[in-house]
Amino acid sequence: VLQVDIQAEPERSWPDANANSFGLFSREFARRHGIHLFATCSTWFLLDIAFYSSNLFQKDLFTAIGWIPRAKTMNAIQEVYVIARAQTLIALCSTVPGYWFAVFFIDKMGRFTIQFMGFAMMTIFMFALAIPYNHWTHPDNRIGFVMMYALTFFFSNFGPNTTTFVVPAEIFPARLRSTCHGISAASGKAGAMVGAFGFLYAAQKKNKALAELGYPAGIGMRNTLIILGCINLLGTFISLLVPESKGKSLEEMSGENEVDDEKQQRLELSNRTVPV
Repeated sequence: VLQVDIQAEPERSWPDANANSFGLFSREFARRHGIHLFATCSTWFLLDIAFYSSNLFQKDLFTAIGWIPRAKTMNAIQEVYVIARAQTLIALCSTVPGYWFAVFFIDKMGRFTIQFMGFAMMTIFMFALAIPYNHWTHPDNRIGFVMMYALTFFFSNFGPNTTTFVVPAEIFPARLRSTCHGISAASGKAGAMVGAFGFLYAAQKKNKALAELGYPAGIGMRNTLIILGCINLLGTFISLLVPESKGKSLEEMSGENEVDDEKQQRLELSNRTVPV
C-alpha cells in the first residue's frame, strides 16, 4: 500500500527483562514505592472515615442542630421529603461544584496541591464546627453551620475525594498499577465501614437514657466532630508523602524509565568491544 520496501531489522539481544523486574512484596518495590503505597492507602482510608460518616449521617447532624424537625414530629413521607431536600441542597451547592472544580484545576494546580489543600480546609471547617458546637445549635446560627458543613463537602471533592483515586493510577509500575490501586481502594472501603459504624455509635448522647433506642451511650456529637477534624488533620500530614504526578508520564512517575536506562546501559556494556 505504501510502495515502500521495508528492511527487516537485525535481531538484537536484550538483557533478560526479568533481571530488572520486581514483585509487589519485594525489597525493590518497598524501596521504590513502599512509602507511596502507604500514603495512598492511608489517605484514602482516612478520607473515607470522614467523608462517609459525614455523608451518611447528615440527617442526624441537621436534626441535632434543629435545622430539620425530629423524626417523631413527622410521618414517614414528610421525613423522606425533608431529608431529601436538605441533602439535595448540600449536593447542588457543594458536592457537585467541588467535583467540577477538581476537574478544571487538577492539571493546573496538581494532584498534591489539591489533596493537601482539601484535607487542610476540611480540618479547618470541621474544627470550626466542632469547637464552638453549642454556638451553632442556636436557631439564629443554624444556617451558618449548614454553610460551613457544606464547605467540608466542597473541599472533600475539590480535594482528596478526587485525588485519592487518581494518584494510585499514575504513580506505580504498569504491571502492579491495578494491584496497588485495588489495595488503596480496599483501604478506602475499610475506612468507609469504620466511618459508617463508628459515627453511628460515637455520636450518641453521653446519657444513655437520651441515646437512640438500642444504642449504648456515646461521646456526643461535638466530640465526634472533633475526632473527624483530627482524622482530616492526620490526612493532611500524610498527604506530604504523596508524590506530584502533574505533567509527568506514567513511566516517569513509576520509575520504569530508570529500569529502561539500566537495560540500555547493560546492552551497551555487552556490545562494547575491548581493543587488543
